[in-house]
Amino acid sequence: MAKVRVRPETGMLYLDFTYRTVRCKEQTALADTPGNRKTLEAFAKRIDKEIRKGTFNYAEFFPDSSRAARFNSLATSELDAPRDAVPTPSFGEFAELWEMECVPRWRVPYRTEVRKTLERIILPAIGSLPLSAVDRAVLLGFQAEFAKRPGHKGNPVSAKRINKVMGLVKTILNEGCDRYGLQSAGRSLKRLKQRRTQVMPFSLDEVDLLISKVRKDYAPYLTVRLLTGLRPGEAHGLQWRDVDLAGGVFHIVRTLSRKGDGQTKTEGSRRTIPMVPLVRAAFEAQKGYAIEGCPWVFHTIHGNPIDSVNFTNRIWYPLLRHLGLEPRVPYQMRHTAATLMLAAGENPEWVATVLGHSTTEMLFRVYSRFVPNITRNDGTAFAGLVNGHITPARAPLKASIAPSSDPPSALDLLNGLSPQELSDLIAKIKSTTALPTP
Repeated sequence: MAKVRVRPETGMLYLDFTYRTVRCKEQTALADTPGNRKTLEAFAKRIDKEIRKGTFNYAEFFPDSSRAARFNSLATSELDAPRDAVPTPSFGEFAELWEMECVPRWRVPYRTEVRKTLERIILPAIGSLPLSAVDRAVLLGFQAEFAKRPGHKGNPVSAKRINKVMGLVKTILNEGCDRYGLQSAGRSLKRLKQRRTQVMPFSLDEVDLLISKVRKDYAPYLTVRLLTGLRPGEAHGLQWRDVDLAGGVFHIVRTLSRKGDGQTKTEGSRRTIPMVPLVRAAFEAQKGYAIEGCPWVFHTIHGNPIDSVNFTNRIWYPLLRHLGLEPRVPYQMRHTAATLMLAAGENPEWVATVLGHSTTEMLFRVYSRFVPNITRNDGTAFAGLVNGHITPARAPLKASIAPSSDPPSALDLLNGLSPQELSDLIAKIKSTTALPTP
């Protein structure tokens, strides 16, 4: 895509675009003004259009450019070839190159997931097509076919899953088109509308019920997860060397799962969490279940770390059925901790730090409707703040004590006086009225 840029040393505009895999920069004598930018942007759109059509002639657009001679030295038939004739790799070939370049900065689980998605879904469908042939129609067709595939347990594929796969396709396509001077159809393709994250937190009474009725050896585990909001992998990866009972804190430095590699979700997920008294008591109780030589804080009777699938199927769902609670995934324990902290009036930034979020954005976007002091929208919180610190403007005292024939109005007026004003009024009455001696 041709872009209009400015040279900082001269203040003059120039065009920056890629043609036939060559990056081209063509200077102009136009100063950087809004009018000149608008003119040059229209010129850039013409260049893009001609390149997409395969009819771009460098000499016609830039007759004085040294590059014009270079491109004109090519065979006329090659210059006039349609876009599809321009040699570009297939989508699959470029996807392999792109993956190889990205692997060093990916975590192992994500790398595995990308490889699986490419091999099973994307490459069989569009891998053989040249990059230049992957247009909007191809993308929409691929998306429609993927949506027909059966999802988890035979359910339709979710919009979230479709967007995730299409996001990978568009990322590869955009990068490939940028490198070969093509216009990517992926940039104009919109995401499907997704359902909001379903948040079903437990109430305080339900939290107490869960902890008191679960198997005794799992009570500390539930206490920690319900009151700190640890992610499953964070709780399962917790080791005794990460727990500082004397300091009243514990550290999240790793995760553990069937697909995990030990790293936390993000760098911000590495954090130190303070223990409230109930959490501290839970760690102390868990000490009683510790197995010699086992590094894990929470483990099975055989000394293995807790497995999410086994816990969910053998402990969690049977517990909810026994208590008559609505079924929900164990991740709702994290949502429960977040809503309870916010409802208690804790600083949102502190809550975000405890949960391992980099910002407070998710807190307000996901949990606000569960927290009364955040969702109040009638102005009473603001009124309470200003009423407690700012003295309201009132009518002069003479007007306040003027006789009234309406007793309720007079009473309302007296009730509206501040203690200081009422004291001043009584003093004034005493000074102007001879009170009888008792």
